[in-house]
Amino acid sequence: MKLLPRSLLWRTFLLVALLMMLSVAAWFAIFRAYEREPRARQLAQTLVSVVNLTRAALISARPEARRGLLRDLSDREGIHIYPADAADRIAPLPDRPFLQRVEELVQEQMGVETRLTLEREGERALFVSFRIDDSDEGAFWLALPRERIERVFPLGWLGWGVAALLLSLVGAWVIVFRITRPLQALQQAARKVGAGETPARLDENGPTELATVARAFNQMSADLARIDQDRALILAGISHDLRTPLTRLRMGIEMAPDEGLREGMTADVEEMDKTIGQFLDFARSDGGEAQQEVDMAALLDELATQYRRRGFNVAVSPAPTPGMVMTVRPQALRRAVTNLIDNALRYAGSESPVELAFSAANGAFSIDVCDRGPGIPAEDAERMKRPFARLDAARSNATGAGLGLAIVDRIARSHNGRLELLPRAGGGLLARFALSPVSPTPPA
Repeated sequence: MKLLPRSLLWRTFLLVALLMMLSVAAWFAIFRAYEREPRARQLAQTLVSVVNLTRAALISARPEARRGLLRDLSDREGIHIYPADAADRIAPLPDRPFLQRVEELVQEQMGVETRLTLEREGERALFVSFRIDDSDEGAFWLALPRERIERVFPLGWLGWGVAALLLSLVGAWVIVFRITRPLQALQQAARKVGAGETPARLDENGPTELATVARAFNQMSADLARIDQDRALILAGISHDLRTPLTRLRMGIEMAPDEGLREGMTADVEEMDKTIGQFLDFARSDGGEAQQEVDMAALLDELATQYRRRGFNVAVSPAPTPGMVMTVRPQALRRAVTNLIDNALRYAGSESPVELAFSAANGAFSIDVCDRGPGIPAEDAERMKRPFARLDAARSNATGAGLGLAIVDRIARSHNGRLELLPRAGGGLLARFALSPVSPTPPA
């Protein structure tokens, strides 16, 4: 159900609160069940005693003194005596277990002909029938105020009960909060790990189970950070070791007499150098780069101008509105867009036009790089974001290390965004670098 909260904190708290209220209700029902019998016996005994005393007083009193006796009973005790008649209109006793039990107990002591009612001739009271002799004029009704059977609920007990329930709920909230708070910290740390960041160490205090989970996660995070550092160090060393002989090869190639051979070898060396650069881009994170406000129109115009100077047909269409400032890591964003443009030129052809488009709404923005190449089938779009992934048709003659899209995807995720590879209307590929309005967390 959508009305139920989704967080573990609220679900557990509501469950504990419901169980506590059900427990209070159950105890209240048990108390009423056990309290009913003693109260019924007490009230029945009171009725029998009052009836017996009243009968004895009426029998022993002189006839001329009975009227005064009845007046004293009414004024001092609230007891009224009425002569009974077969035509009296009486209401049946309500079907309440307590009253039924009182009637049974009274009849056990006074006889089965004894009747109880709460209303006689329109008057509401607790009426008990009795006789002082066997004549028709010896039957009477004794009326007691209904307060004798109505139990007044003490408001003080209600206040104490509400206070105890509130204290119990507060205690339940504290207990549940202390359990779910480490889980929330673990969730946030796991998101940072998923974004390629190194989270702060989790608190390893608290219950044994949660402390064990936090300790294991801290160890895993430290191991991943160490592996990432080792990988960056190894790739940096490989780059240094390979680029030194590549520089010597360039110098040797320049002295080659055959111009065609020299150009081919130079292209191979440049491709090797570019591949090494891709390895380094993939290995590094954001290098501690801070977020800055960047004019997206100026950035895209600058990139398109650089490619046009090198003879490529790259244009920004439609032109973004100047002053569209976004908070990003500028060098990482520049690297991502450059990789998308290079990928479009590589597979669509250097003569094919490449269009850049920018859109923004509600704090989110996207950069589209569109080409007219062969495109990527929808079923292979996610696979192509993985390192070293290639389409089957491109394996034989593809260049590069297959890391361009993987680098863009990693940069997008570090900005809390995503890379989308979509089919372009009319043929080709639309690579969308989309960022959400949530501000990315700076790398640790």
